[in-house]
Amino acid sequence: MLSLNTIYHASYVLKDVLRKTDLIHASQINSNANVYLKAENLQTTGSFKVRGAYYKISQLSDEEKARGVIACSAGNHAQGVALAAQRHGIRSVICLPDGVPLSKLDATRGYGAEICLVNGVYDDAYEKAFELQKEHGYTFIHPFDDEHVIAGQGTVALELLDQLPNVDAVIVPVGGGGLIGGVALTLKSLNPNIKVYGVQAKGASSMLNSVRDHQIERLDSVATFADGIAVKQPGKLTFDLCNQYVDDIVSVSDDEISAAILLMIERQKLIAEGAGGVAAAAAMFNKVPIEGKNVACILSGGNIDVTILSRVIKRGLLMSGRSCALLIELVDKPGQLKGVASVIAELGGNVISIHHERANENSDVNGCFLRIELETLNFEHIKTIRKGITDAGYHLC
Repeated sequence: MLSLNTIYHASYVLKDVLRKTDLIHASQINSNANVYLKAENLQTTGSFKVRGAYYKISQLSDEEKARGVIACSAGNHAQGVALAAQRHGIRSVICLPDGVPLSKLDATRGYGAEICLVNGVYDDAYEKAFELQKEHGYTFIHPFDDEHVIAGQGTVALELLDQLPNVDAVIVPVGGGGLIGGVALTLKSLNPNIKVYGVQAKGASSMLNSVRDHQIERLDSVATFADGIAVKQPGKLTFDLCNQYVDDIVSVSDDEISAAILLMIERQKLIAEGAGGVAAAAAMFNKVPIEGKNVACILSGGNIDVTILSRVIKRGLLMSGRSCALLIELVDKPGQLKGVASVIAELGGNVISIHHERANENSDVNGCFLRIELETLNFEHIKTIRKGITDAGYHLC
């Protein structure tokens, strides 16, 4: 049975294997709270997932190890299983959704795993792994709905309490629920007054819906760049733990996640993947009541594909008022562009692209449209520039 003693045992097993990740003060996340970041994005394999995977494999019998292990994953559990299997000298087969970031795919191969790519998302990879497990007799390592895996993830909370004994609230990413299950059980067992909040992406809110409706529910589809928590259905064990120990579960949009990732890159020099950014996003956009409290946000992973990162940064700039696009209707005559550019320059905006369009069914014969992308300071700066343009006699669409 899963208990606090199991989590302490997991901590003992893992103490010489993994890093005790830093707890970093980050006042910029929310000026009304004392916010800290638990940097599991800097963990071995770049994610907390190795904690549960390694502890689970360490507890297998010799016969179970001899059969080899199989797992399904969106990428981070895959690396944890592959590394643990490599360290224990056993075979590992990993089923991954075909949309997994290449960085996670290459890293998993680098730890010696055999890869099976599956068309679809995590849940489709799960079905394939279950099929192969029955066919070949592998030992299945579940990514979240397993007592040993949950116990391994709970060791994050033991470290956190050692680093910040007076923590008031902990914000935890939620996919299938293994991390929050272990963290919530640990925290509530040691100090029931600590608030535990879960966060999901709006496009993958399976645990939020299930807890709200008091029954496990399956989403028809998931839609978020936070692939590490893009799970259609939570586990039975993790659902029960959330019901018993978690104070609330909220959701954040992909744009809010992007803004949080950008802020952490700029201010903390930390890179988080989508799933790793949801806890900071919840604190940043006041999704949970944290004013005046000591708050820890768990950055669950940092394995973001660089091609996605560039898009995330662009969305983050838009969400924080650091970038904007203006569409201006002009009379098509000399000097109009110069006039608009002069207003923007005087108000401190930086033009990064311009598109001029003459032929448009919505404009006058002598009219044209000017689309300008700007670098700006914040939303107030954007408002000032828009006012300056209209005050100069130009028409913003």
